[in-house]
Amino acid sequence: MTDRLGSYPHFRLNVEQQGKRAKELLKAARAGDPAALARFKSPPKLAEAQYLIAQELRFQNWGALKRHIAVMARDREAALIQAARPADAPSLLDGDLRTLHIRCGSDLKKPLQNAGFRGDFYEHNYPYLIGPVREGPGCLEQRARFLVDSYADSRDPPLRYELVLRELERDEQRLHDSAGYDRIVIWSEFDCYDQLVLVRLLGHYATYDRGRRPARLELINIGEFPGAVRFIGLGQLPPEALRMLWTTRKQATPTMLKLGLDAWHALVNPDPRGLAAIMRSGTSALPLLANALRRHLRELPSSEHGLSLTQEMALQLLAEGEMTLNHLFGRLTYERDPLPGQGDLQVRDRVLSMEGASARVYERRSGVGCNGAAGPPWTDVLTITDLGRAVLRGEVDYLSLRPPNRWVGGVPIGLALPDWRWNRQINDAVCR
Repeated sequence: MTDRLGSYPHFRLNVEQQGKRAKELLKAARAGDPAALARFKSPPKLAEAQYLIAQELRFQNWGALKRHIAVMARDREAALIQAARPADAPSLLDGDLRTLHIRCGSDLKKPLQNAGFRGDFYEHNYPYLIGPVREGPGCLEQRARFLVDSYADSRDPPLRYELVLRELERDEQRLHDSAGYDRIVIWSEFDCYDQLVLVRLLGHYATYDRGRRPARLELINIGEFPGAVRFIGLGQLPPEALRMLWTTRKQATPTMLKLGLDAWHALVNPDPRGLAAIMRSGTSALPLLANALRRHLRELPSSEHGLSLTQEMALQLLAEGEMTLNHLFGRLTYERDPLPGQGDLQVRDRVLSMEGASARVYERRSGVGCNGAAGPPWTDVLTITDLGRAVLRGEVDYLSLRPPNRWVGGVPIGLALPDWRWNRQINDAVCR
């Protein structure tokens, strides 16, 4: 049968390939290769080599790797069989109930179909991690203006305020209408983008009377998936992995709904201390939320130098050597960020907005990509300045350079506004 599911080499593993890697590692260790030998705790044997390869791929042991690959192979074959059936054939996965799948982006829309799901799909993708995030009259108008001001030039044709506002209004209406489904499934991962969308959704459903709430509100909320590269999101995974995750979904409990509502109310508050208190509580009902809230709050200006964490990491990387914005985004995502998940446009805005300060912490010049063509701003080359190094060392407070106003969720940051800072020592927000 022709494989209609595409290729996902980093997460579509096979036993033969990994067995060969284990034998190659064993051979190198027995030949005295220092790097290979250093990985073994005892005289090199095949069983330990297999264990090391499994650990490298984020499995507990070789047996877990083999079981995972077997389940993935089974689900892949089932997805292929489903894909060969007529498009209107009922799904054996979500066909038992009228189902709505909710995701904070469009990345799963086609993979879910390829996996054999036939429920409706709703993309709720406002970037609550950046903001502005407020409730009440005018909040949608505020969000629409922010989206146009931030991202108009990234679309073709450019975004228009009236159209964006209508889309936000339609999204809100669809969210309200979603209660008519028999089952709602929210798909999310560990990062700030997903977890803040998750609390928005849970907070919304928590306000419904039990009788008006969807009969089944379920979560697929994961922090890891084994594979050959760092897991940063569900969009990396092949369709068969989505079938596997379907069996792990959990019913949203009253405790989850209350936590979601509490976190949402704290997120829209211009005082970030309530959100910090929820973060410190551990959020046991939603175990991935606490780390996401901590990462989100670290976008407040640091009490050490006034930089957000993204700005700090960007300058640290530039202090190691100049690089294109595209390279910077890749290194932030796959190497440096303790909790990756920002989209390329969010990183672009958080980095390039630093150019609006009264003095430059880095310089930018035109460059070209690996194909020799220019594609600004992504191929532009960034070089840290002496001032940027001084800010990193804490010798100059970045906010003294009067950077442009910005948002951290519901918290406005800028001149003539409360000077909220994130203090790593006390793990809390403080106002100077």
